[in-house]
Amino acid sequence: METTRRAPLGRPRGFDADEALERAMMVFWEQGYEGASLTDLTSAMGITRKSMYAAFGNKETLFRKALERYTEGPATYAARALEKPNAREVATAFLAGSVNTTTRPGRPAGCLGVQGSLAAGDSGRVAQDALIAWREDGRIRLRHRFQQAVDEGDLPSDADPDLLARYLMTVANGIAVQAVGGASRSELQQVADAALRNWPPL
Repeated sequence: METTRRAPLGRPRGFDADEALERAMMVFWEQGYEGASLTDLTSAMGITRKSMYAAFGNKETLFRKALERYTEGPATYAARALEKPNAREVATAFLAGSVNTTTRPGRPAGCLGVQGSLAAGDSGRVAQDALIAWREDGRIRLRHRFQQAVDEGDLPSDADPDLLARYLMTVANGIAVQAVGGASRSELQQVADAALRNWPPL
């Protein structure tokens, strides 16, 4: 007797969880957490709400998974920058990556980690807290890398790793906001170049 395989209830035939998460990430990136309705998300993902809950949990959980995907995809420039051989190259690669990611054709302008939930009511508090922690983690990683540079003599002994990390994060976040406002890649690269002209900014 011939049997037919059936997709799990609520999931369309050919459901691709990886592709669905990619699409959800794009919606959150473009519209922010609160701006992305369940209808927006499920329409983009090509699945029902029941299927979304079964595969990814609620909206908050889906957002966290989308943020992880963003970190491992578009935002991987940050991790790659930390592997550069000296502090100046770390800073240069970090800001160049920010410029390229926030202005890439075919992708939403700006940074999911910055504008995903800058202003949020109670319904967006979990997403806002997740993004605050995400940005703080990035700053801490930069600080550790610059402390290593001080220890190795790559940066002056009186350089402040925490200040340098916060400086870079502030410039990168500003680049993301400017990108959403319509600033071009060349304009924002000029900003990055200006920020590094007197590196390190002591």
